[in-house]
Amino acid sequence: MSENKNIRAFLAIDLPAVVLENIQAIQNSFKKNIQGVIRWVRPEGIHLTLKFFGDISAQDIENISEVIAKRMTDVPPFSLEIIGLGAFPDVTRPRVIWMGITGQLGPLLSLQKDLEGEFSLLGFPKEDRPFRAHLTVGRVKVTKGIIGLAPAVEAGCNLTAGNFTGGEVTLFQSSLSPLGAIYTKLATFPFRV
Repeated sequence: MSENKNIRAFLAIDLPAVVLENIQAIQNSFKKNIQGVIRWVRPEGIHLTLKFFGDISAQDIENISEVIAKRMTDVPPFSLEIIGLGAFPDVTRPRVIWMGITGQLGPLLSLQKDLEGEFSLLGFPKEDRPFRAHLTVGRVKVTKGIIGLAPAVEAGCNLTAGNFTGGEVTLFQSSLSPLGAIYTKLATFPFRV
C-alpha cells in the first residue's frame, strides 16, 4: 500500500430510497420500544458494506478500483431482501443493532469472498470474522441499561424493509465530522448486464 493515507474508504452496495425510508420507519418504531444510549444510523449512512479499508491513499483507490472493475464483469445482478432484527454480539451484550439480509445470498457471499481475497493481494488484511450480510441500524453506546431490545428482536424477526436488486457496488469515502460521517461516492461499478 502507498503512503499519504488520507482517504477513509469502504466498499458497499447502496440501497434504494424506498428501502431506506422503510428502514427509517422501523427505526422510529424501535426508538419507542428500546430504551438506552443508542445512536441510530441516519438512512444515508446505511449500506451493505462488503469491505472497510480504513485510511488509504489515492494510489490505493486506483488499485482497488482496478480489482473491482475486473471482478464486476462476472457478476450478474441478484435479489436481496431486508428482513429481521438482531444484535451483535447478542441481545444481552449489544454493541450493534442490525437488520438481516436474505434472498440470493450465494452470489453476494461469493462476490465478497472473491473481493476480500483480491484485496488481500493488495496488502489489505482479510477480516478475522466471517462475513455476515447485515445492515447496521443502531450502535449501542452503553450496554448497561438497555431496555426492550430482546423483545424487539423477537417481535422483529419477520419485519421487512423490502426487496431490491443489487446491481452495482460503490467505493465510498467516509469523512468524519461532529455531526457524524459524511459519505462521498468515489466510484461506482455496475454488475454485468
